[in-house]
Amino acid sequence: MMRSPLDGLKVLELARVLAGPWAGQLLADLGAEVIKVESPIGDETRKWGEDSFNNNSSYFKCTNRGKSSFVANFKKKNELEMVQHLAKNADIIIENYKVNNLKEYKLDYKNIKKINKSIIYCSITGFGQNGPLALLPGYDFVIQAMAGIMSITGEKDGPPIKPGVAYADIFTSLYSVIAIQAALHSRKKTGIGSFIDMSLYDTQLAVLANQASTYLLNGKEPKRMGNKHPSIVPYQLFEAKDGDIIIACGNDQQFKSLCNAFEWDFANSKKFSTNKKRIKNRTELISELSNKLKKFKKEKIIKILNKAKVPVGNVNSVSEALNHVQTKSRKMIKSISGEKFVRTPILYDNLKLSYKKIAPELGDSNLVIKKNILSNKFWE
Repeated sequence: MMRSPLDGLKVLELARVLAGPWAGQLLADLGAEVIKVESPIGDETRKWGEDSFNNNSSYFKCTNRGKSSFVANFKKKNELEMVQHLAKNADIIIENYKVNNLKEYKLDYKNIKKINKSIIYCSITGFGQNGPLALLPGYDFVIQAMAGIMSITGEKDGPPIKPGVAYADIFTSLYSVIAIQAALHSRKKTGIGSFIDMSLYDTQLAVLANQASTYLLNGKEPKRMGNKHPSIVPYQLFEAKDGDIIIACGNDQQFKSLCNAFEWDFANSKKFSTNKKRIKNRTELISELSNKLKKFKKEKIIKILNKAKVPVGNVNSVSEALNHVQTKSRKMIKSISGEKFVRTPILYDNLKLSYKKIAPELGDSNLVIKKNILSNKFWE
């Protein structure tokens, strides 16, 4: 039988909401054993949304798969000592408390390192461990606003818009797991653990990608352009006879293929023959293309451009995307105990991911964890 890549690793998750828990869930999917420590009232996302029932909303379920829940009140000495025991014997700790908040309970990195030299300790905060904003709370929406992404998202004459999911949170989770796995590799060589300082703000700046480099290299302030691309033309949404589609010509050859597929002569024009010229003459070209594409139905455009190998796609709703034939072919929707979820998008040829448990009920593992700790058998 195939094993999971992180089989045998023990993860203590002192995290709530999204960035920390998403990282913990990914480690669980990769085979690690993850214990999520919750306060007596539980992770607040358990009660987010209209579908919240019995402390288990769809929001909570989407980011806590594969974990055990252990409820502990840090103000109670015996319960705190159990968490400290788990920390002493863990391989990895993920926490997203405010800076310095865990010192009081001796669950901060410096105190844990004294009892667990090889610990890999990943701290996720809004603004990192230092700087003038370090002590402030950091929520995804605020970070998106402060770190630039909203200023370049939305229509040119419209307000700044956030993406439809917690963009900064999820990117920070992914970078955190990358950092944790790199630290595991280093620890294997040295036997020494690491402290990882992850910041939503830093991450959001990092994934500004080409928009950041445009400013840093050219001094040009990126602006909102709606569904247009600042560096490539045509690369945007177009209106067909019966709805919207996306056409994305990433190079001159693809633009030429687009024109040839419809027997249009734009690619041979001096004004449109290269991407640089198309950017300069964007308004004229897009107006011409838009008028022509409106005469065709979406299905016809997609069929023609797929045959020509020009990137094109329908603008699907969430339900359409989840039920798409490609989604089904890739087996992206999994089920545990009849509960459906979108799988982690990683496939190995000789390793498997671990999908064993749905998101836990609050405190579902308290009895077994307490019993095993007291008998000195748990995470020895």
